[in-house]
Amino acid sequence: MNAPARPTTIRHRIIGVTMLMAFILYLDRICMGEIVKSMSFNKDLALSQEQIGSILSAFFFTYALFQVPAGWASDRFGARPMLTLYIVLWSLCTMLTGFMTGFAGLLIARLLCGIAESGAYPTSMALVRKWIPLTGRARASGMVALGGRIGGTLAPFLTIWMIVTMGNWRTSLWIDGAVGLIIALVFWKTVCSNPQEHPQVNAAELALIGRPEIEKPLSARELKSALWSFSKSTSLWCNSAAQMLQNIGWGFLVTWLPTYLVKERGVGEIEGGKMLTYVLAFGMAGQIAGGYYCDWATRRFGLRAGRLLPMTSSMFVCAAAYICCPFVESTWMLVACCAVVSFCTDLANPAVWSFMGDVGGRATAAAGGWGNMWGNFGASAGALLVPWLMKIGGGDGKTLVFFTLAGAFVLAGLIILPMDATKKLIADEP
Repeated sequence: MNAPARPTTIRHRIIGVTMLMAFILYLDRICMGEIVKSMSFNKDLALSQEQIGSILSAFFFTYALFQVPAGWASDRFGARPMLTLYIVLWSLCTMLTGFMTGFAGLLIARLLCGIAESGAYPTSMALVRKWIPLTGRARASGMVALGGRIGGTLAPFLTIWMIVTMGNWRTSLWIDGAVGLIIALVFWKTVCSNPQEHPQVNAAELALIGRPEIEKPLSARELKSALWSFSKSTSLWCNSAAQMLQNIGWGFLVTWLPTYLVKERGVGEIEGGKMLTYVLAFGMAGQIAGGYYCDWATRRFGLRAGRLLPMTSSMFVCAAAYICCPFVESTWMLVACCAVVSFCTDLANPAVWSFMGDVGGRATAAAGGWGNMWGNFGASAGALLVPWLMKIGGGDGKTLVFFTLAGAFVLAGLIILPMDATKKLIADEP
């Protein structure tokens, strides 16, 4: 008798190339935080802090606003064509940013880049749900997000290194955009929207994944009812509000921390880039640990508590770390506190993503877009909030900023408590 065929491992390849997508996504997203504080940029364009805040905020505003439409497009037309298109568009927008010569042009370019990137993570959530069994979704989600954190971790150092080496901030954007176009081609050649469509997936892997049939795409008419379900869901509102508050706190790391280190702590540009790289590197560890933490908690305490525990516990630790920041004199101790925030924020992320797959069904990308939308409104607000707090706080502006960020995390940890991952928003259908 022939032995049963071993499951193929195409699902791991899908997660790997999606990690690559997330890498360039974050590289293109975070690079502007370094560019706007570089001597090359400030000599070329004399912009005020308020204008720089508007440019940094602009990306997050359109990125948030288009989350649901872009997510639905992936639910309707498939992850492979839509995410390939998104990568191409944001890579071209990144290159376009390098050609802008004034505030208005930079603002428009970042608004367009936000639109193009908006569908990336919602589509990734749908891919994880279709390709990974329930018991492994948090780890897979953590690995995809890890790709983003690797890109975000390397972005500060790589961006400053390219600017200093090549003597121009524009060249760094053109290189980032070109790399994105190559990754788009790799993604198109590797990914299928459904495991049933991939020619190299065998029956054993399909059985392991647990999706024997291709689901019906989410029509525009069904999107209306799905949006109504989203608006009535207490769990989704709690998750969305927590993401918004969490991103107010985390967004400081990738928008204003580089400037804070240079202007308030007297750190050199390259040294500041290294410090931010160290901070974001702890997020990489958090993504991996968070995946295992969430999957373990789900097996141990069930689906509801298993998704909830990693989120709420992480938020309170982030708050404590930010409260310490105004009282540390050593710059490296400040960096250590911010590294704790980075680690614990990312410790919660696999649970956030898995929750969307749990409740979203065939509308997972749209549901993920809904939560991500509110989360990035928080990031957008945070980019504008910091200079305003510094202004009204006067000599105590820095303390006011860190206490506000800590308060946002405390509220996030409390508001998430009613969330229930067992209540589906839309039924699964073949």
